[in-house]
Amino acid sequence: MHDSGPQSVPLVIVEGFLSSAGAIVWGNFEQHSNFACQSNGEHDRRTIFASVGPVSSLHDRACELFYSLKGGIVDYGQKHSEENGHARFGRRYETGSYPEWSADRPLHFFGHSMGGPTIIKLQWLLATGFFGKECSPDMILSVNTVSSPFRGTQLVYSLGEDRRNAPAVRPFSPGDLLAKGVHVAAYLAPVLPRIFDLHAVARGLSFREASLGSFVRQLAKSEWAESRDATPYDATFEAADEREAMREGAVHPNTYYRSYSASLADGNAQASSASWVSRLFTWPIHAVSAVIANFDFSTLRPIPAFMETVAAARRASKMGTDANVEDGVIDVATGGDYLSAALRANDGVVPLFSQWHPFECRSTRCKHYSHNDDILEGFETKSYIHLPPEAGVWNVHHLSNTHHFSVVPFWLGAQSQKAFWLDLGHWLRAIDAAHRNRPT
Repeated sequence: MHDSGPQSVPLVIVEGFLSSAGAIVWGNFEQHSNFACQSNGEHDRRTIFASVGPVSSLHDRACELFYSLKGGIVDYGQKHSEENGHARFGRRYETGSYPEWSADRPLHFFGHSMGGPTIIKLQWLLATGFFGKECSPDMILSVNTVSSPFRGTQLVYSLGEDRRNAPAVRPFSPGDLLAKGVHVAAYLAPVLPRIFDLHAVARGLSFREASLGSFVRQLAKSEWAESRDATPYDATFEAADEREAMREGAVHPNTYYRSYSASLADGNAQASSASWVSRLFTWPIHAVSAVIANFDFSTLRPIPAFMETVAAARRASKMGTDANVEDGVIDVATGGDYLSAALRANDGVVPLFSQWHPFECRSTRCKHYSHNDDILEGFETKSYIHLPPEAGVWNVHHLSNTHHFSVVPFWLGAQSQKAFWLDLGHWLRAIDAAHRNRPT
């Protein structure tokens, strides 16, 4: 660890759905993420693993994220708790992980999968005054995400969410069976290891608060899983449209944004480039990827807002208008038939277009970098690394032939993982420098 030079802004990691293992599985990534700091004689960047509910709604996760950093009793808000049938207050954090957190002492955030939308929800709550007037969206210096379903994913419907009546769940579907497992874990929470912590204190589901009869009724039909206050509903296209209608996810001028968007190769490319060992262990996610790619969007009600863009693009294509493809990334405004491909390309969990950022490109500020600049194939030669960071703009980078779990959270020491963290480390250091030099 280097003890000289300027302090590096800490990085908060927010894990995704059903993920709360923290450093146990994330491994030795800091050796590579801190290379930029170390090579310039600066302090190593502190990493903070956030403590949030692995199946909770984005709202509840964002509240838990805030208080786990600042300290205090988690307050989900009176209106929200009354509307969703749980207690207003959750657990107490005697000491937050970063109690000095403020606009003057901001933090970097990194989210995998649902961790990304959780950070966006947190910034929206900060901006709307949910945590008080002293809080500001400028408390978040950067938002960095990988494989995040900002605009939803069709996988949640394939697993059991009702396509026409969400948040209802189809009986005996994988999602329904998963909900039953969640209730078993919640009921036994007082005696289970911390890795199974569901942050369900406010719901009173453990055997210390709930009767056996209540537990059995929840197993038969989960009030939590079949509500708008859980992760599955927040991963639907309907929920994403609701968030965008409230302008949740709008960029802020003093925050830096970067998303890493992953997609698997087609079958032929995968067969030729991957070893038989890799194919053996990743065949399940490739099978799920095929389900996502063949999803029938016409079965959804209400119709997702992005389908209006698809329809317009298809009409343009039939009229002879060519799709506008820049650097291998589809322009959502004039996408032609290529846009349909973007809806189906995926990382085995999330469609490619949903990983870019909230809103369509024409409704936000974004830069999509060339697929030729894939950061997993080396760092030093990339065209963008010497560009100064620009706040208030999504920087979208593509990770080719990469599935939902290739980079994080499971550390395998792969060259692609090392390259990813090296790239992110340089990006964060550049933001630190820009932040220190920003006029006050």
